[in-house]
Amino acid sequence: MKLAWLSLGLGLLLALLGGWSLARPQQAARAWQRFPRSVGWGTLLMLLATGWFLYYVAQENIADFAPIKPHLMLAFGAVGVGTCLFVKDYLGARGLAVVWLLLAKCMVDTGRPHLSETPWVLVNQTLAYALVLAGMWLTISPFRLRDGIGWCTAGTTRFRIVSIGLLAVGLLLMVLAETAYRGL
Repeated sequence: MKLAWLSLGLGLLLALLGGWSLARPQQAARAWQRFPRSVGWGTLLMLLATGWFLYYVAQENIADFAPIKPHLMLAFGAVGVGTCLFVKDYLGARGLAVVWLLLAKCMVDTGRPHLSETPWVLVNQTLAYALVLAGMWLTISPFRLRDGIGWCTAGTTRFRIVSIGLLAVGLLLMVLAETAYRGL
């Protein structure tokens, strides 16, 4: 994947989330508050993460794992689907955590070859490592997402600041995609 496309996609997603939260703060705050326990969003994110992880396992060429790769694929797929069926509590938070970890891997892998070309790649790399930390934290204690969202949505000023922050990071990533990352 090209770094510019990845940055543009992430920027667009963050800018849309931030813009929606600014335009409809009450509706967005309610949706944010429901998200950590959402079975629908959690199932979607967990199945996305499972497919994405299986793709990475399928691409792996380590000879030591070649004989057991089909068994690993089956086991990992069963864990992903089983999570959707049997672990309903905080499924939205759990699914988001796994997607963040996989997205961080994609961001680091995409940016690594271009580190010597522009120092702006460090923006994506830093965001990727922040996603790793957040993903690990939510994997360990998914209720923290509920608590964090509760804190963000506790007041209109605080929610507006968080929304502006998301919009600003999204716009920064889109600008970088069109300038510093162009052609990368």
